[in-house]
Amino acid sequence: MNIQKTPRWALAALTLALGLHAQAADSKRVDVLLVGGGIMSSTLAVWLNELEPGWSMQMVERLDKVAEESSNGWNNAGTGHSALAELNYTPEKDGKIDISKAVEINESFQVTRQFLAWQVKQGVLKNPRSFINTTPHMSFVWGDDNIRFLKKRYEALQASPLFKPMQYSEDHAQIAKWVPLMMQGRDPNQKLAVTWTPIGTDVNFGEITRQYVGYLQTRPNFDLKLSSEVQDISRNDDGSWHVEYKNLKDGGTATTDAKFLFIGAGGAALHLLQKSGIDEAKDYAGFPVGGSFLVTDNPAIAQRHMAKAYGIAATGAPPMSVPHLDTRVLDGKRMILFGPFATFSTKFLKEGSLLDLFASMSLHNTWPMVRVGVREFDLVQYLIGQLMQSDDDRFAALQTYFPEAKKEDWRLWQAGQRVQIIKKDDNLGGVLKLGTEVVTAKDGSIAGLLGASPGASTAPPIMLDLLNKVFKDKVATPEWQAKIKQIIPSYGIRLNEHPDKVQEEWSYTSELLQLASPSEVAAP
Repeated sequence: MNIQKTPRWALAALTLALGLHAQAADSKRVDVLLVGGGIMSSTLAVWLNELEPGWSMQMVERLDKVAEESSNGWNNAGTGHSALAELNYTPEKDGKIDISKAVEINESFQVTRQFLAWQVKQGVLKNPRSFINTTPHMSFVWGDDNIRFLKKRYEALQASPLFKPMQYSEDHAQIAKWVPLMMQGRDPNQKLAVTWTPIGTDVNFGEITRQYVGYLQTRPNFDLKLSSEVQDISRNDDGSWHVEYKNLKDGGTATTDAKFLFIGAGGAALHLLQKSGIDEAKDYAGFPVGGSFLVTDNPAIAQRHMAKAYGIAATGAPPMSVPHLDTRVLDGKRMILFGPFATFSTKFLKEGSLLDLFASMSLHNTWPMVRVGVREFDLVQYLIGQLMQSDDDRFAALQTYFPEAKKEDWRLWQAGQRVQIIKKDDNLGGVLKLGTEVVTAKDGSIAGLLGASPGASTAPPIMLDLLNKVFKDKVATPEWQAKIKQIIPSYGIRLNEHPDKVQEEWSYTSELLQLASPSEVAAP
């Protein structure tokens, strides 16, 4: 080829083609790319490491450490959500208590317990007390209607073996034995009712995430990129995903091509799914809700309360806003948190941008958002009321649970941001979806997780469901089936229908996770 006689436009085209070829050649190629360094991405990575240890994986995290957003212990309630105390999971319909959702969530948490127990057994997780601790779960209500509801709820749940350890009482003296701090200084004539489940748990999802990722980094096929923010997502001709990301410290850029892309980036997941251009993402919008907690780490107070005591939600309040007085173990220290008090910001992440909400709005999802805003007027009123609260208002709320609380012992802490799902609906325009939802492309090459509670508590079963969606053929193989059943002994079994299996699972997981088992629990 005579370069001198070649037209300039041809040289330019050749140069561009060579440049693109070089760029493609420089792009890292992996089987799986995980965007976000939280509990969801790390759980999926651990699942895949178990099932396909030869697969290459890369994790891209925007912050300079993993587990610094929603998974961080300081940014969530740390409840091992199993519907033991959360009243919103047992609605009353036509005079009857519907326990189906409570059973579903409890069964999911039993899968989580088994998954964690297996990781302890394999040495992936170290020292169970560093990330999970026995902490009784309690429902605590007052008022005739609430007491009636709680008693009916207790009686309905007793039909399930998953809730057999639960106890009920209206007796002040008995309640004081369980939660002395909540009863001291309380009006002895106040009518109360509680349910008490001694085998509840407090979980530090941030610590679990850090230990997962620490283990994965010892594997030759895993690569972690910190301080790296995804800039663009596009589809390659071969069906793989091309992801461009920028190093926020040195400004450098890099790209990765992945056969499968998972977006587990908390509040940022919606925006990134929209960047991918998949049709399935067009059906979703997000509404950010933040929360703050009152915190005390005064040992004289913290040592007098050992429970996660959940109240009843205010009218219009989202489930994540149910008031609770929680024992927590964070950074090796026992403390008490009370809240949450709803806050509002247009950020989708605690370390996000004020433009997040507006950037997520499109021609496809703006109208569903407006329809939900009109229909969910109680929620709007609730949020306005929360935003207008003063320090005295928040402290007064604390005193309904802890009558002798003193202001000087407590400080206000801003927790993480959550993004409630709004999904397009042909009949209603849009609906507010509670909980979590996995969004996948038709071909299963990309998936993302949207939503909030129970979230982290059910990460292992959520990721197992995702595997069933995107790697259906693999899940069906004898090799994957055998491995899944090894990790989750109850896989394929509805524990609610097998009381003997419930006892086996509790005994197995309690031993490995160093948790109290029902057989160790004294009668009331």
